[in-house]
Amino acid sequence: MVTTAPARVPSNVVERALAESGYAFVRAPAMRAALEAVGPLSDWTDFAASWNDLPLDEYLAEHRRCRRRRYAVYNLGRDGETDRQPHQPHYQRPEYNVLFGGVERWFAPIDAAVGAGQTMHTILTFCDRLFRTRLPSAATWHVEVHQFRIEARSETPGQPTPEGRHRDGVDFVLVLLVNRDNIVSGTTTVYAAEGQPLGSFTLTDPLDAALVDDHRVAHGVTAVSPLDTSRQGHRDVLVVTFRHLR
Repeated sequence: MVTTAPARVPSNVVERALAESGYAFVRAPAMRAALEAVGPLSDWTDFAASWNDLPLDEYLAEHRRCRRRRYAVYNLGRDGETDRQPHQPHYQRPEYNVLFGGVERWFAPIDAAVGAGQTMHTILTFCDRLFRTRLPSAATWHVEVHQFRIEARSETPGQPTPEGRHRDGVDFVLVLLVNRDNIVSGTTTVYAAEGQPLGSFTLTDPLDAALVDDHRVAHGVTAVSPLDTSRQGHRDVLVVTFRHLR
């Protein structure tokens, strides 16, 4: 468990975007500055390399197994204390996931060193402080962290969101690009509750980020295909969801 002193995100640009639009797209230089204002990214190289050791997501149909992942759960209190919880299944209600809603899915745990490292702690601290500006009444967050690698093969494009346009059934979501190699597309579109698109963007550089108010907007990502069809490509992202417990 780690405790940190309160601090402000250095700019209110992301806060304002979340308040006005329900989402924000943050380019890597600005995201790095915002993260480093609350903590170091000193183990980023090892953090990013851990995506090379993700098991296949075997809940997908065999011919669609283009996704690798690991998973962890934390509780994060108002005092900034981050407490990793015992390993547990990932569960979504059917209205939020048409493919796997109502199913307890067990994924391999995020490596202990990665989950307790400086980069992970900095990311969770940044999210905590940002999301509390939108939901100051939250006392304790239930935080779910997903490492995803979407593989793109010449015969099988990779589907970052096989469930299509969706909400996650939480309060807020961070999608942080860790790496992309030899792929095209992977465009994120954000939608209003009524279904009309509000904006589209593509995470292209490590630390490009999307932040979403899950109560207000839905999102989806287009399939990724290899740029050079003679070799496989991949898209690595960290997805972090925050849901208040009380």
